[in-house]
Amino acid sequence: MSQQATALVLQHEALPDYLPARMVNEFVYCPRLFFYEWVEGVFRESVDTVEGKVQHKRVDQPGKSLPGPEEAGETELKTRAVTLSSERFRVIAKLDLLEVAEGGMTCPVDYKHGAPLELKDGSLGMWPPDRVQLALQALVLRENGYQCDEGLVYYVKTKQRVRLVMTAEVMAEALAAVDGAWTTARAGVLPPPLVDSPKCVGCSLAPICLPEESHWLRGSADADGQLGLFPEMEVPRKVPHREIRLLQSSRDETRAVYLNTQGLRVGRSGDVIQVKEKDALRQELRMHEISQISLMGNVQVTTQAMQTLMEEEVPVCYFSQGGWFYGMTNGLSTKNVFLRKAQFRLADEDWFCLKLARQLVAGKIKNHRVMLMRNHVEPSVIVVEQMRRMIERAEEAKSLEELLGIEGNAARLYFGEFAGMIKVEEGEEQVAFDFHLRNRRPPLDPVNALLSFAYSILAKDFTIACGAVGFDPMMGFYHQPRFGRPALALDLMEPFRPLIAESVVVQALNTKRIVSKDFVKSGKSVALTASGRKGFFQAYEARMDTLVTHPLFGYRVSYRRLLEIQTRLLAKFVEGSIGEYPVFVTR
Repeated sequence: MSQQATALVLQHEALPDYLPARMVNEFVYCPRLFFYEWVEGVFRESVDTVEGKVQHKRVDQPGKSLPGPEEAGETELKTRAVTLSSERFRVIAKLDLLEVAEGGMTCPVDYKHGAPLELKDGSLGMWPPDRVQLALQALVLRENGYQCDEGLVYYVKTKQRVRLVMTAEVMAEALAAVDGAWTTARAGVLPPPLVDSPKCVGCSLAPICLPEESHWLRGSADADGQLGLFPEMEVPRKVPHREIRLLQSSRDETRAVYLNTQGLRVGRSGDVIQVKEKDALRQELRMHEISQISLMGNVQVTTQAMQTLMEEEVPVCYFSQGGWFYGMTNGLSTKNVFLRKAQFRLADEDWFCLKLARQLVAGKIKNHRVMLMRNHVEPSVIVVEQMRRMIERAEEAKSLEELLGIEGNAARLYFGEFAGMIKVEEGEEQVAFDFHLRNRRPPLDPVNALLSFAYSILAKDFTIACGAVGFDPMMGFYHQPRFGRPALALDLMEPFRPLIAESVVVQALNTKRIVSKDFVKSGKSVALTASGRKGFFQAYEARMDTLVTHPLFGYRVSYRRLLEIQTRLLAKFVEGSIGEYPVFVTR
């Protein structure tokens, strides 16, 4: 076994002592779903899971005490929420309902959200995951001295019961599933996604799993269903192109909130976030409608509001009044430390950092080139050709230092032509937005002030995406660690600088959403006023809500959704599930 394979196995050896029967159900249904939920601790609610919790509310309430095996059966008894375990098989099960008949025979009843399986002869059957889970409930009953020859599953959707006799074959099937689940968990390797499965439709973890995208990028799998552990040595073969199902909504249903007025105070009343100015209520926001909150400058948050936001996994981002991104506060939403361990390990591997950095820089230059060709009045033919050559050089760079030089030259060419994309009328506006070269810290003119602010907001969004996926945003591959800098977020945003940040700046100026009076000058530096920031937020969020066609997968998603997709694809590259990171390049 290779050193990397050994590390992957060792990192998952600290598993719980008992395997829940519910997780064995998930393993039989989808091994990949089981691995995400039990090994990596990843979970996301869906309509079905929420409805299931509501339907389980009654049976989750503890019932009468369960008598010991010797006393069971003296009288008929029904009790709920009984938890038993098996030391021999290291399995634990929570029984929704347990019926004890006279004579001591027990019958577990499991409640399921859906409908039973319809067999070919027209009778009703039990789905294999449900059958295995019920059999494990019978197993733990027997292991604790109770008699159990059959069980029931109650399907809430159709209000029907399906009976299962605990034959030797049924019990053997359940024990084989337990063995398979333990083996998968201890191996520490994410199982491959299902192929064209109807199970993926409606799965709450489909936006995390990305089964369609993963298969498209992986190509044909190895004999054991997995890619090798060293993706740089094995290039996966591409499968024939086919339509990829979009298994998540095109847009994020929640919205980003920006609080820009100095002196605001954020509090909480029940499940509602309240924004007050002194004692006057300015706005109320329902918790489930918020994806993030950005505080610009002197805006206060109460402890109660902060606790609720962390509990609901809503990040709070902090900026200076001038737009410098300080950082963010979030709850313990990510339990997956294994991705971060792989991230830190590969950050020390020169081959990996260079491979990814080449793709990121080449993608950035490609998008810069397309930006000029689409939006410039008359782009220089020489500059366009030179940028094409820079793309080729970036793809063949031998070191990160060489790549930095190539990126710098390409940026110099691009920003030398940037003024040609700003199409404002002659007069005061033209003078105010006259752009010559890129400058920062501090920005010396309105265009540079806008660019710096746009990059800061985009870095914030990628920092949030990194945290949501399980990355440490401070440890990058191309951008080296530096105190206070979200290096990985900066890595990911490289190809998106022209597509989001610079596009917002150009559009906001050309449509007069932001004008010269929206800036203030202090010494040599220039910054946006409060009204200017408000106009920028409107332009930025409009861009993030814009649908764009993914050049590889063919479906349309918003830019905000795209940020999460690309970050999750990077996670799959880091974990070795796919052979390369597919940089988003516009056409």
